Amino acid sequence: MMLFSDSAAAPVAAEAQPQRPRSRSHSPSHSHKHAEGEEEEGEIFFEIPEFDVLASALRDESAPISKRMRSVFLLKQLGDEPSIKVLAEGLRSSSVLLAHECGYVLGQLQNPLALPMLESGLADRSLSPIVRHECAEAIGAIGREQSLALLEKYVDDEAIEVAETAQIAIERIKWNAQTSFKVFPSKYASVDPAPRTEDGLERSVEELQTLMMDTTKNLFERYRAMFALRDKGTEEAVLALATGFNDKSAVFRHEVAYVMGQIQHPAAIQSLKKMLSNGSEHAMVRHEAAEALGSIASEDLTPYLQTYQKNDKDTIVRESCDVALDLVDYWNNDEVCTAVDPNQ
Repeated sequence: MMLFSDSAAAPVAAEAQPQRPRSRSHSPSHSHKHAEGEEEEGEIFFEIPEFDVLASALRDESAPISKRMRSVFLLKQLGDEPSIKVLAEGLRSSSVLLAHECGYVLGQLQNPLALPMLESGLADRSLSPIVRHECAEAIGAIGREQSLALLEKYVDDEAIEVAETAQIAIERIKWNAQTSFKVFPSKYASVDPAPRTEDGLERSVEELQTLMMDTTKNLFERYRAMFALRDKGTEEAVLALATGFNDKSAVFRHEVAYVMGQIQHPAAIQSLKKMLSNGSEHAMVRHEAAEALGSIASEDLTPYLQTYQKNDKDTIVRESCDVALDLVDYWNNDEVCTAVDPNQ
């Protein structure tokens, strides 16, 4: 057997042989002190439930969305062909949130086996543009040149979310081809829609912010500056990222919220709350803001998120608040196995 990290698809060598794969938690609350008062991240491992249990949870349209979403990410840890096929089924869930998350995870796995399923989702105009957008982004994450011709068909799609994402995915695949899939070292394990700006860590926050907001550049180049700011991760960088919420592109704004959720810096809270509270904002931005607030994991946010969980007009926002509250519980829960078990 292998041990699996909940922050990366790649397996790591096992010292023991558990009955089922296990994943390790990187919760900030699961750490311990060492010399000079610094904190060192603890590694707490938990077993991944059997495939059939996870598949059943994902398919159960009557189950709580937080339980189904946990199953999506645990299937990612398995990452085998049966898991990919079940995740592809999820693209057509009645929950747009779950469907788009399945698309995201299929891209993160970077397995070409998923390409025909993602291409089918992208082509299906009966699906929400949010789901189709995620399929396009996932195709870009897998990064095969064979996908370029298909993506070109969608650069002028009637759904602007899909058109813009197809454009970014094309540039991503071209960049991969030119650089042989170059990867910049980062503490974030995600496969991003754009690599950070080449010298991003050497540039000032002000320079990167200017590039990120330069609308004469294509979205791919602007995304690169955005991810460079993410990798800086300072309060100054977070505040610079927040200016991206003024951009006209909902796809761009939603990506800003996503990277804020990765950074988990409290300086992002006010701008994320502003996005979530704006009922006229695109649902894909509001949902991403809700989940980012959950990732920041301040228990003080629980009553705020509960308000939108119960009363918001958009189903994807209500469900995202449910997931966000589950995240808050997870990051603040010392009982890690309980927090991730789809049977709970």
